[in-house]
Amino acid sequence: MPCETVITPESILKDCDRMTGDDCFTFRCGADLDCFTRCCRDVAIVLTPYDLLRLKRALRMDSSELLEKYTLRLEGPGQKFPIVLLRMQDDDSRQCPFLCERGCQVYPDRPWACRMYPLGAAEPKAPGGEDQPFHFVVREELCHGHGEGIPISVRDWMAGQQIEEFEMMSAGFKELTLHDFWNGKTNLTPQQSDMFYMACYDVDRFRRFVFETRFLQLFDIDEARVEALRCDDEELIEFGMQWLRFAIFGERSMKIRRGSVARKDG
Repeated sequence: MPCETVITPESILKDCDRMTGDDCFTFRCGADLDCFTRCCRDVAIVLTPYDLLRLKRALRMDSSELLEKYTLRLEGPGQKFPIVLLRMQDDDSRQCPFLCERGCQVYPDRPWACRMYPLGAAEPKAPGGEDQPFHFVVREELCHGHGEGIPISVRDWMAGQQIEEFEMMSAGFKELTLHDFWNGKTNLTPQQSDMFYMACYDVDRFRRFVFETRFLQLFDIDEARVEALRCDDEELIEFGMQWLRFAIFGERSMKIRRGSVARKDG
């Protein structure tokens, strides 16, 4: 059955049917439904680096400006690293800032979470035996699209929503956030937290950091890759993950130039 309870990790495991790619559900979204755009209000949308990159391009904005205008930086006690939420409008509507009467203004570049709805995804930290990744259907009272249209498989829904591209581009970030480093009790310093935020989310600021500081004097980076970093945002995001593994996790993911001294904190 669809998951109708309050969504928590515990309720997902206990109450939601576990769906494979071949399992089907019936759902349709459209402007003719009386609930159209209700799901775009007063909701917490966590944004990935690739989500932000797509929005940056769609809106033709500098990433720092985008983050300042449309997002919230969330961090606090017990939280291992900063995350970014889409900022809802600060009025009674509490609606998505990209919502208009016709629907989503950035629909071709909408975030992963918006594409997935009404599907949810669950992935155990250590898959094994029956504890495998699965999908489930979220049913909310505000949504009247359930039972509408024709049945569609989980696999076909995800293909139509271009989920594979988003998940492929987010693989490095996912590995970073699931790293064993976070199992320790040490919290990031304010400087490390800002490094994480910049390299993961603020791609234009990170590019300025790489090219306008002593960064390239400290690290030995292939010239072809340096040129790619100048204009390829996807390459820069991947490179940022590599740098964070060196600067925060202490891994040998970066090569220091002979004769230079690079501090671990960057």
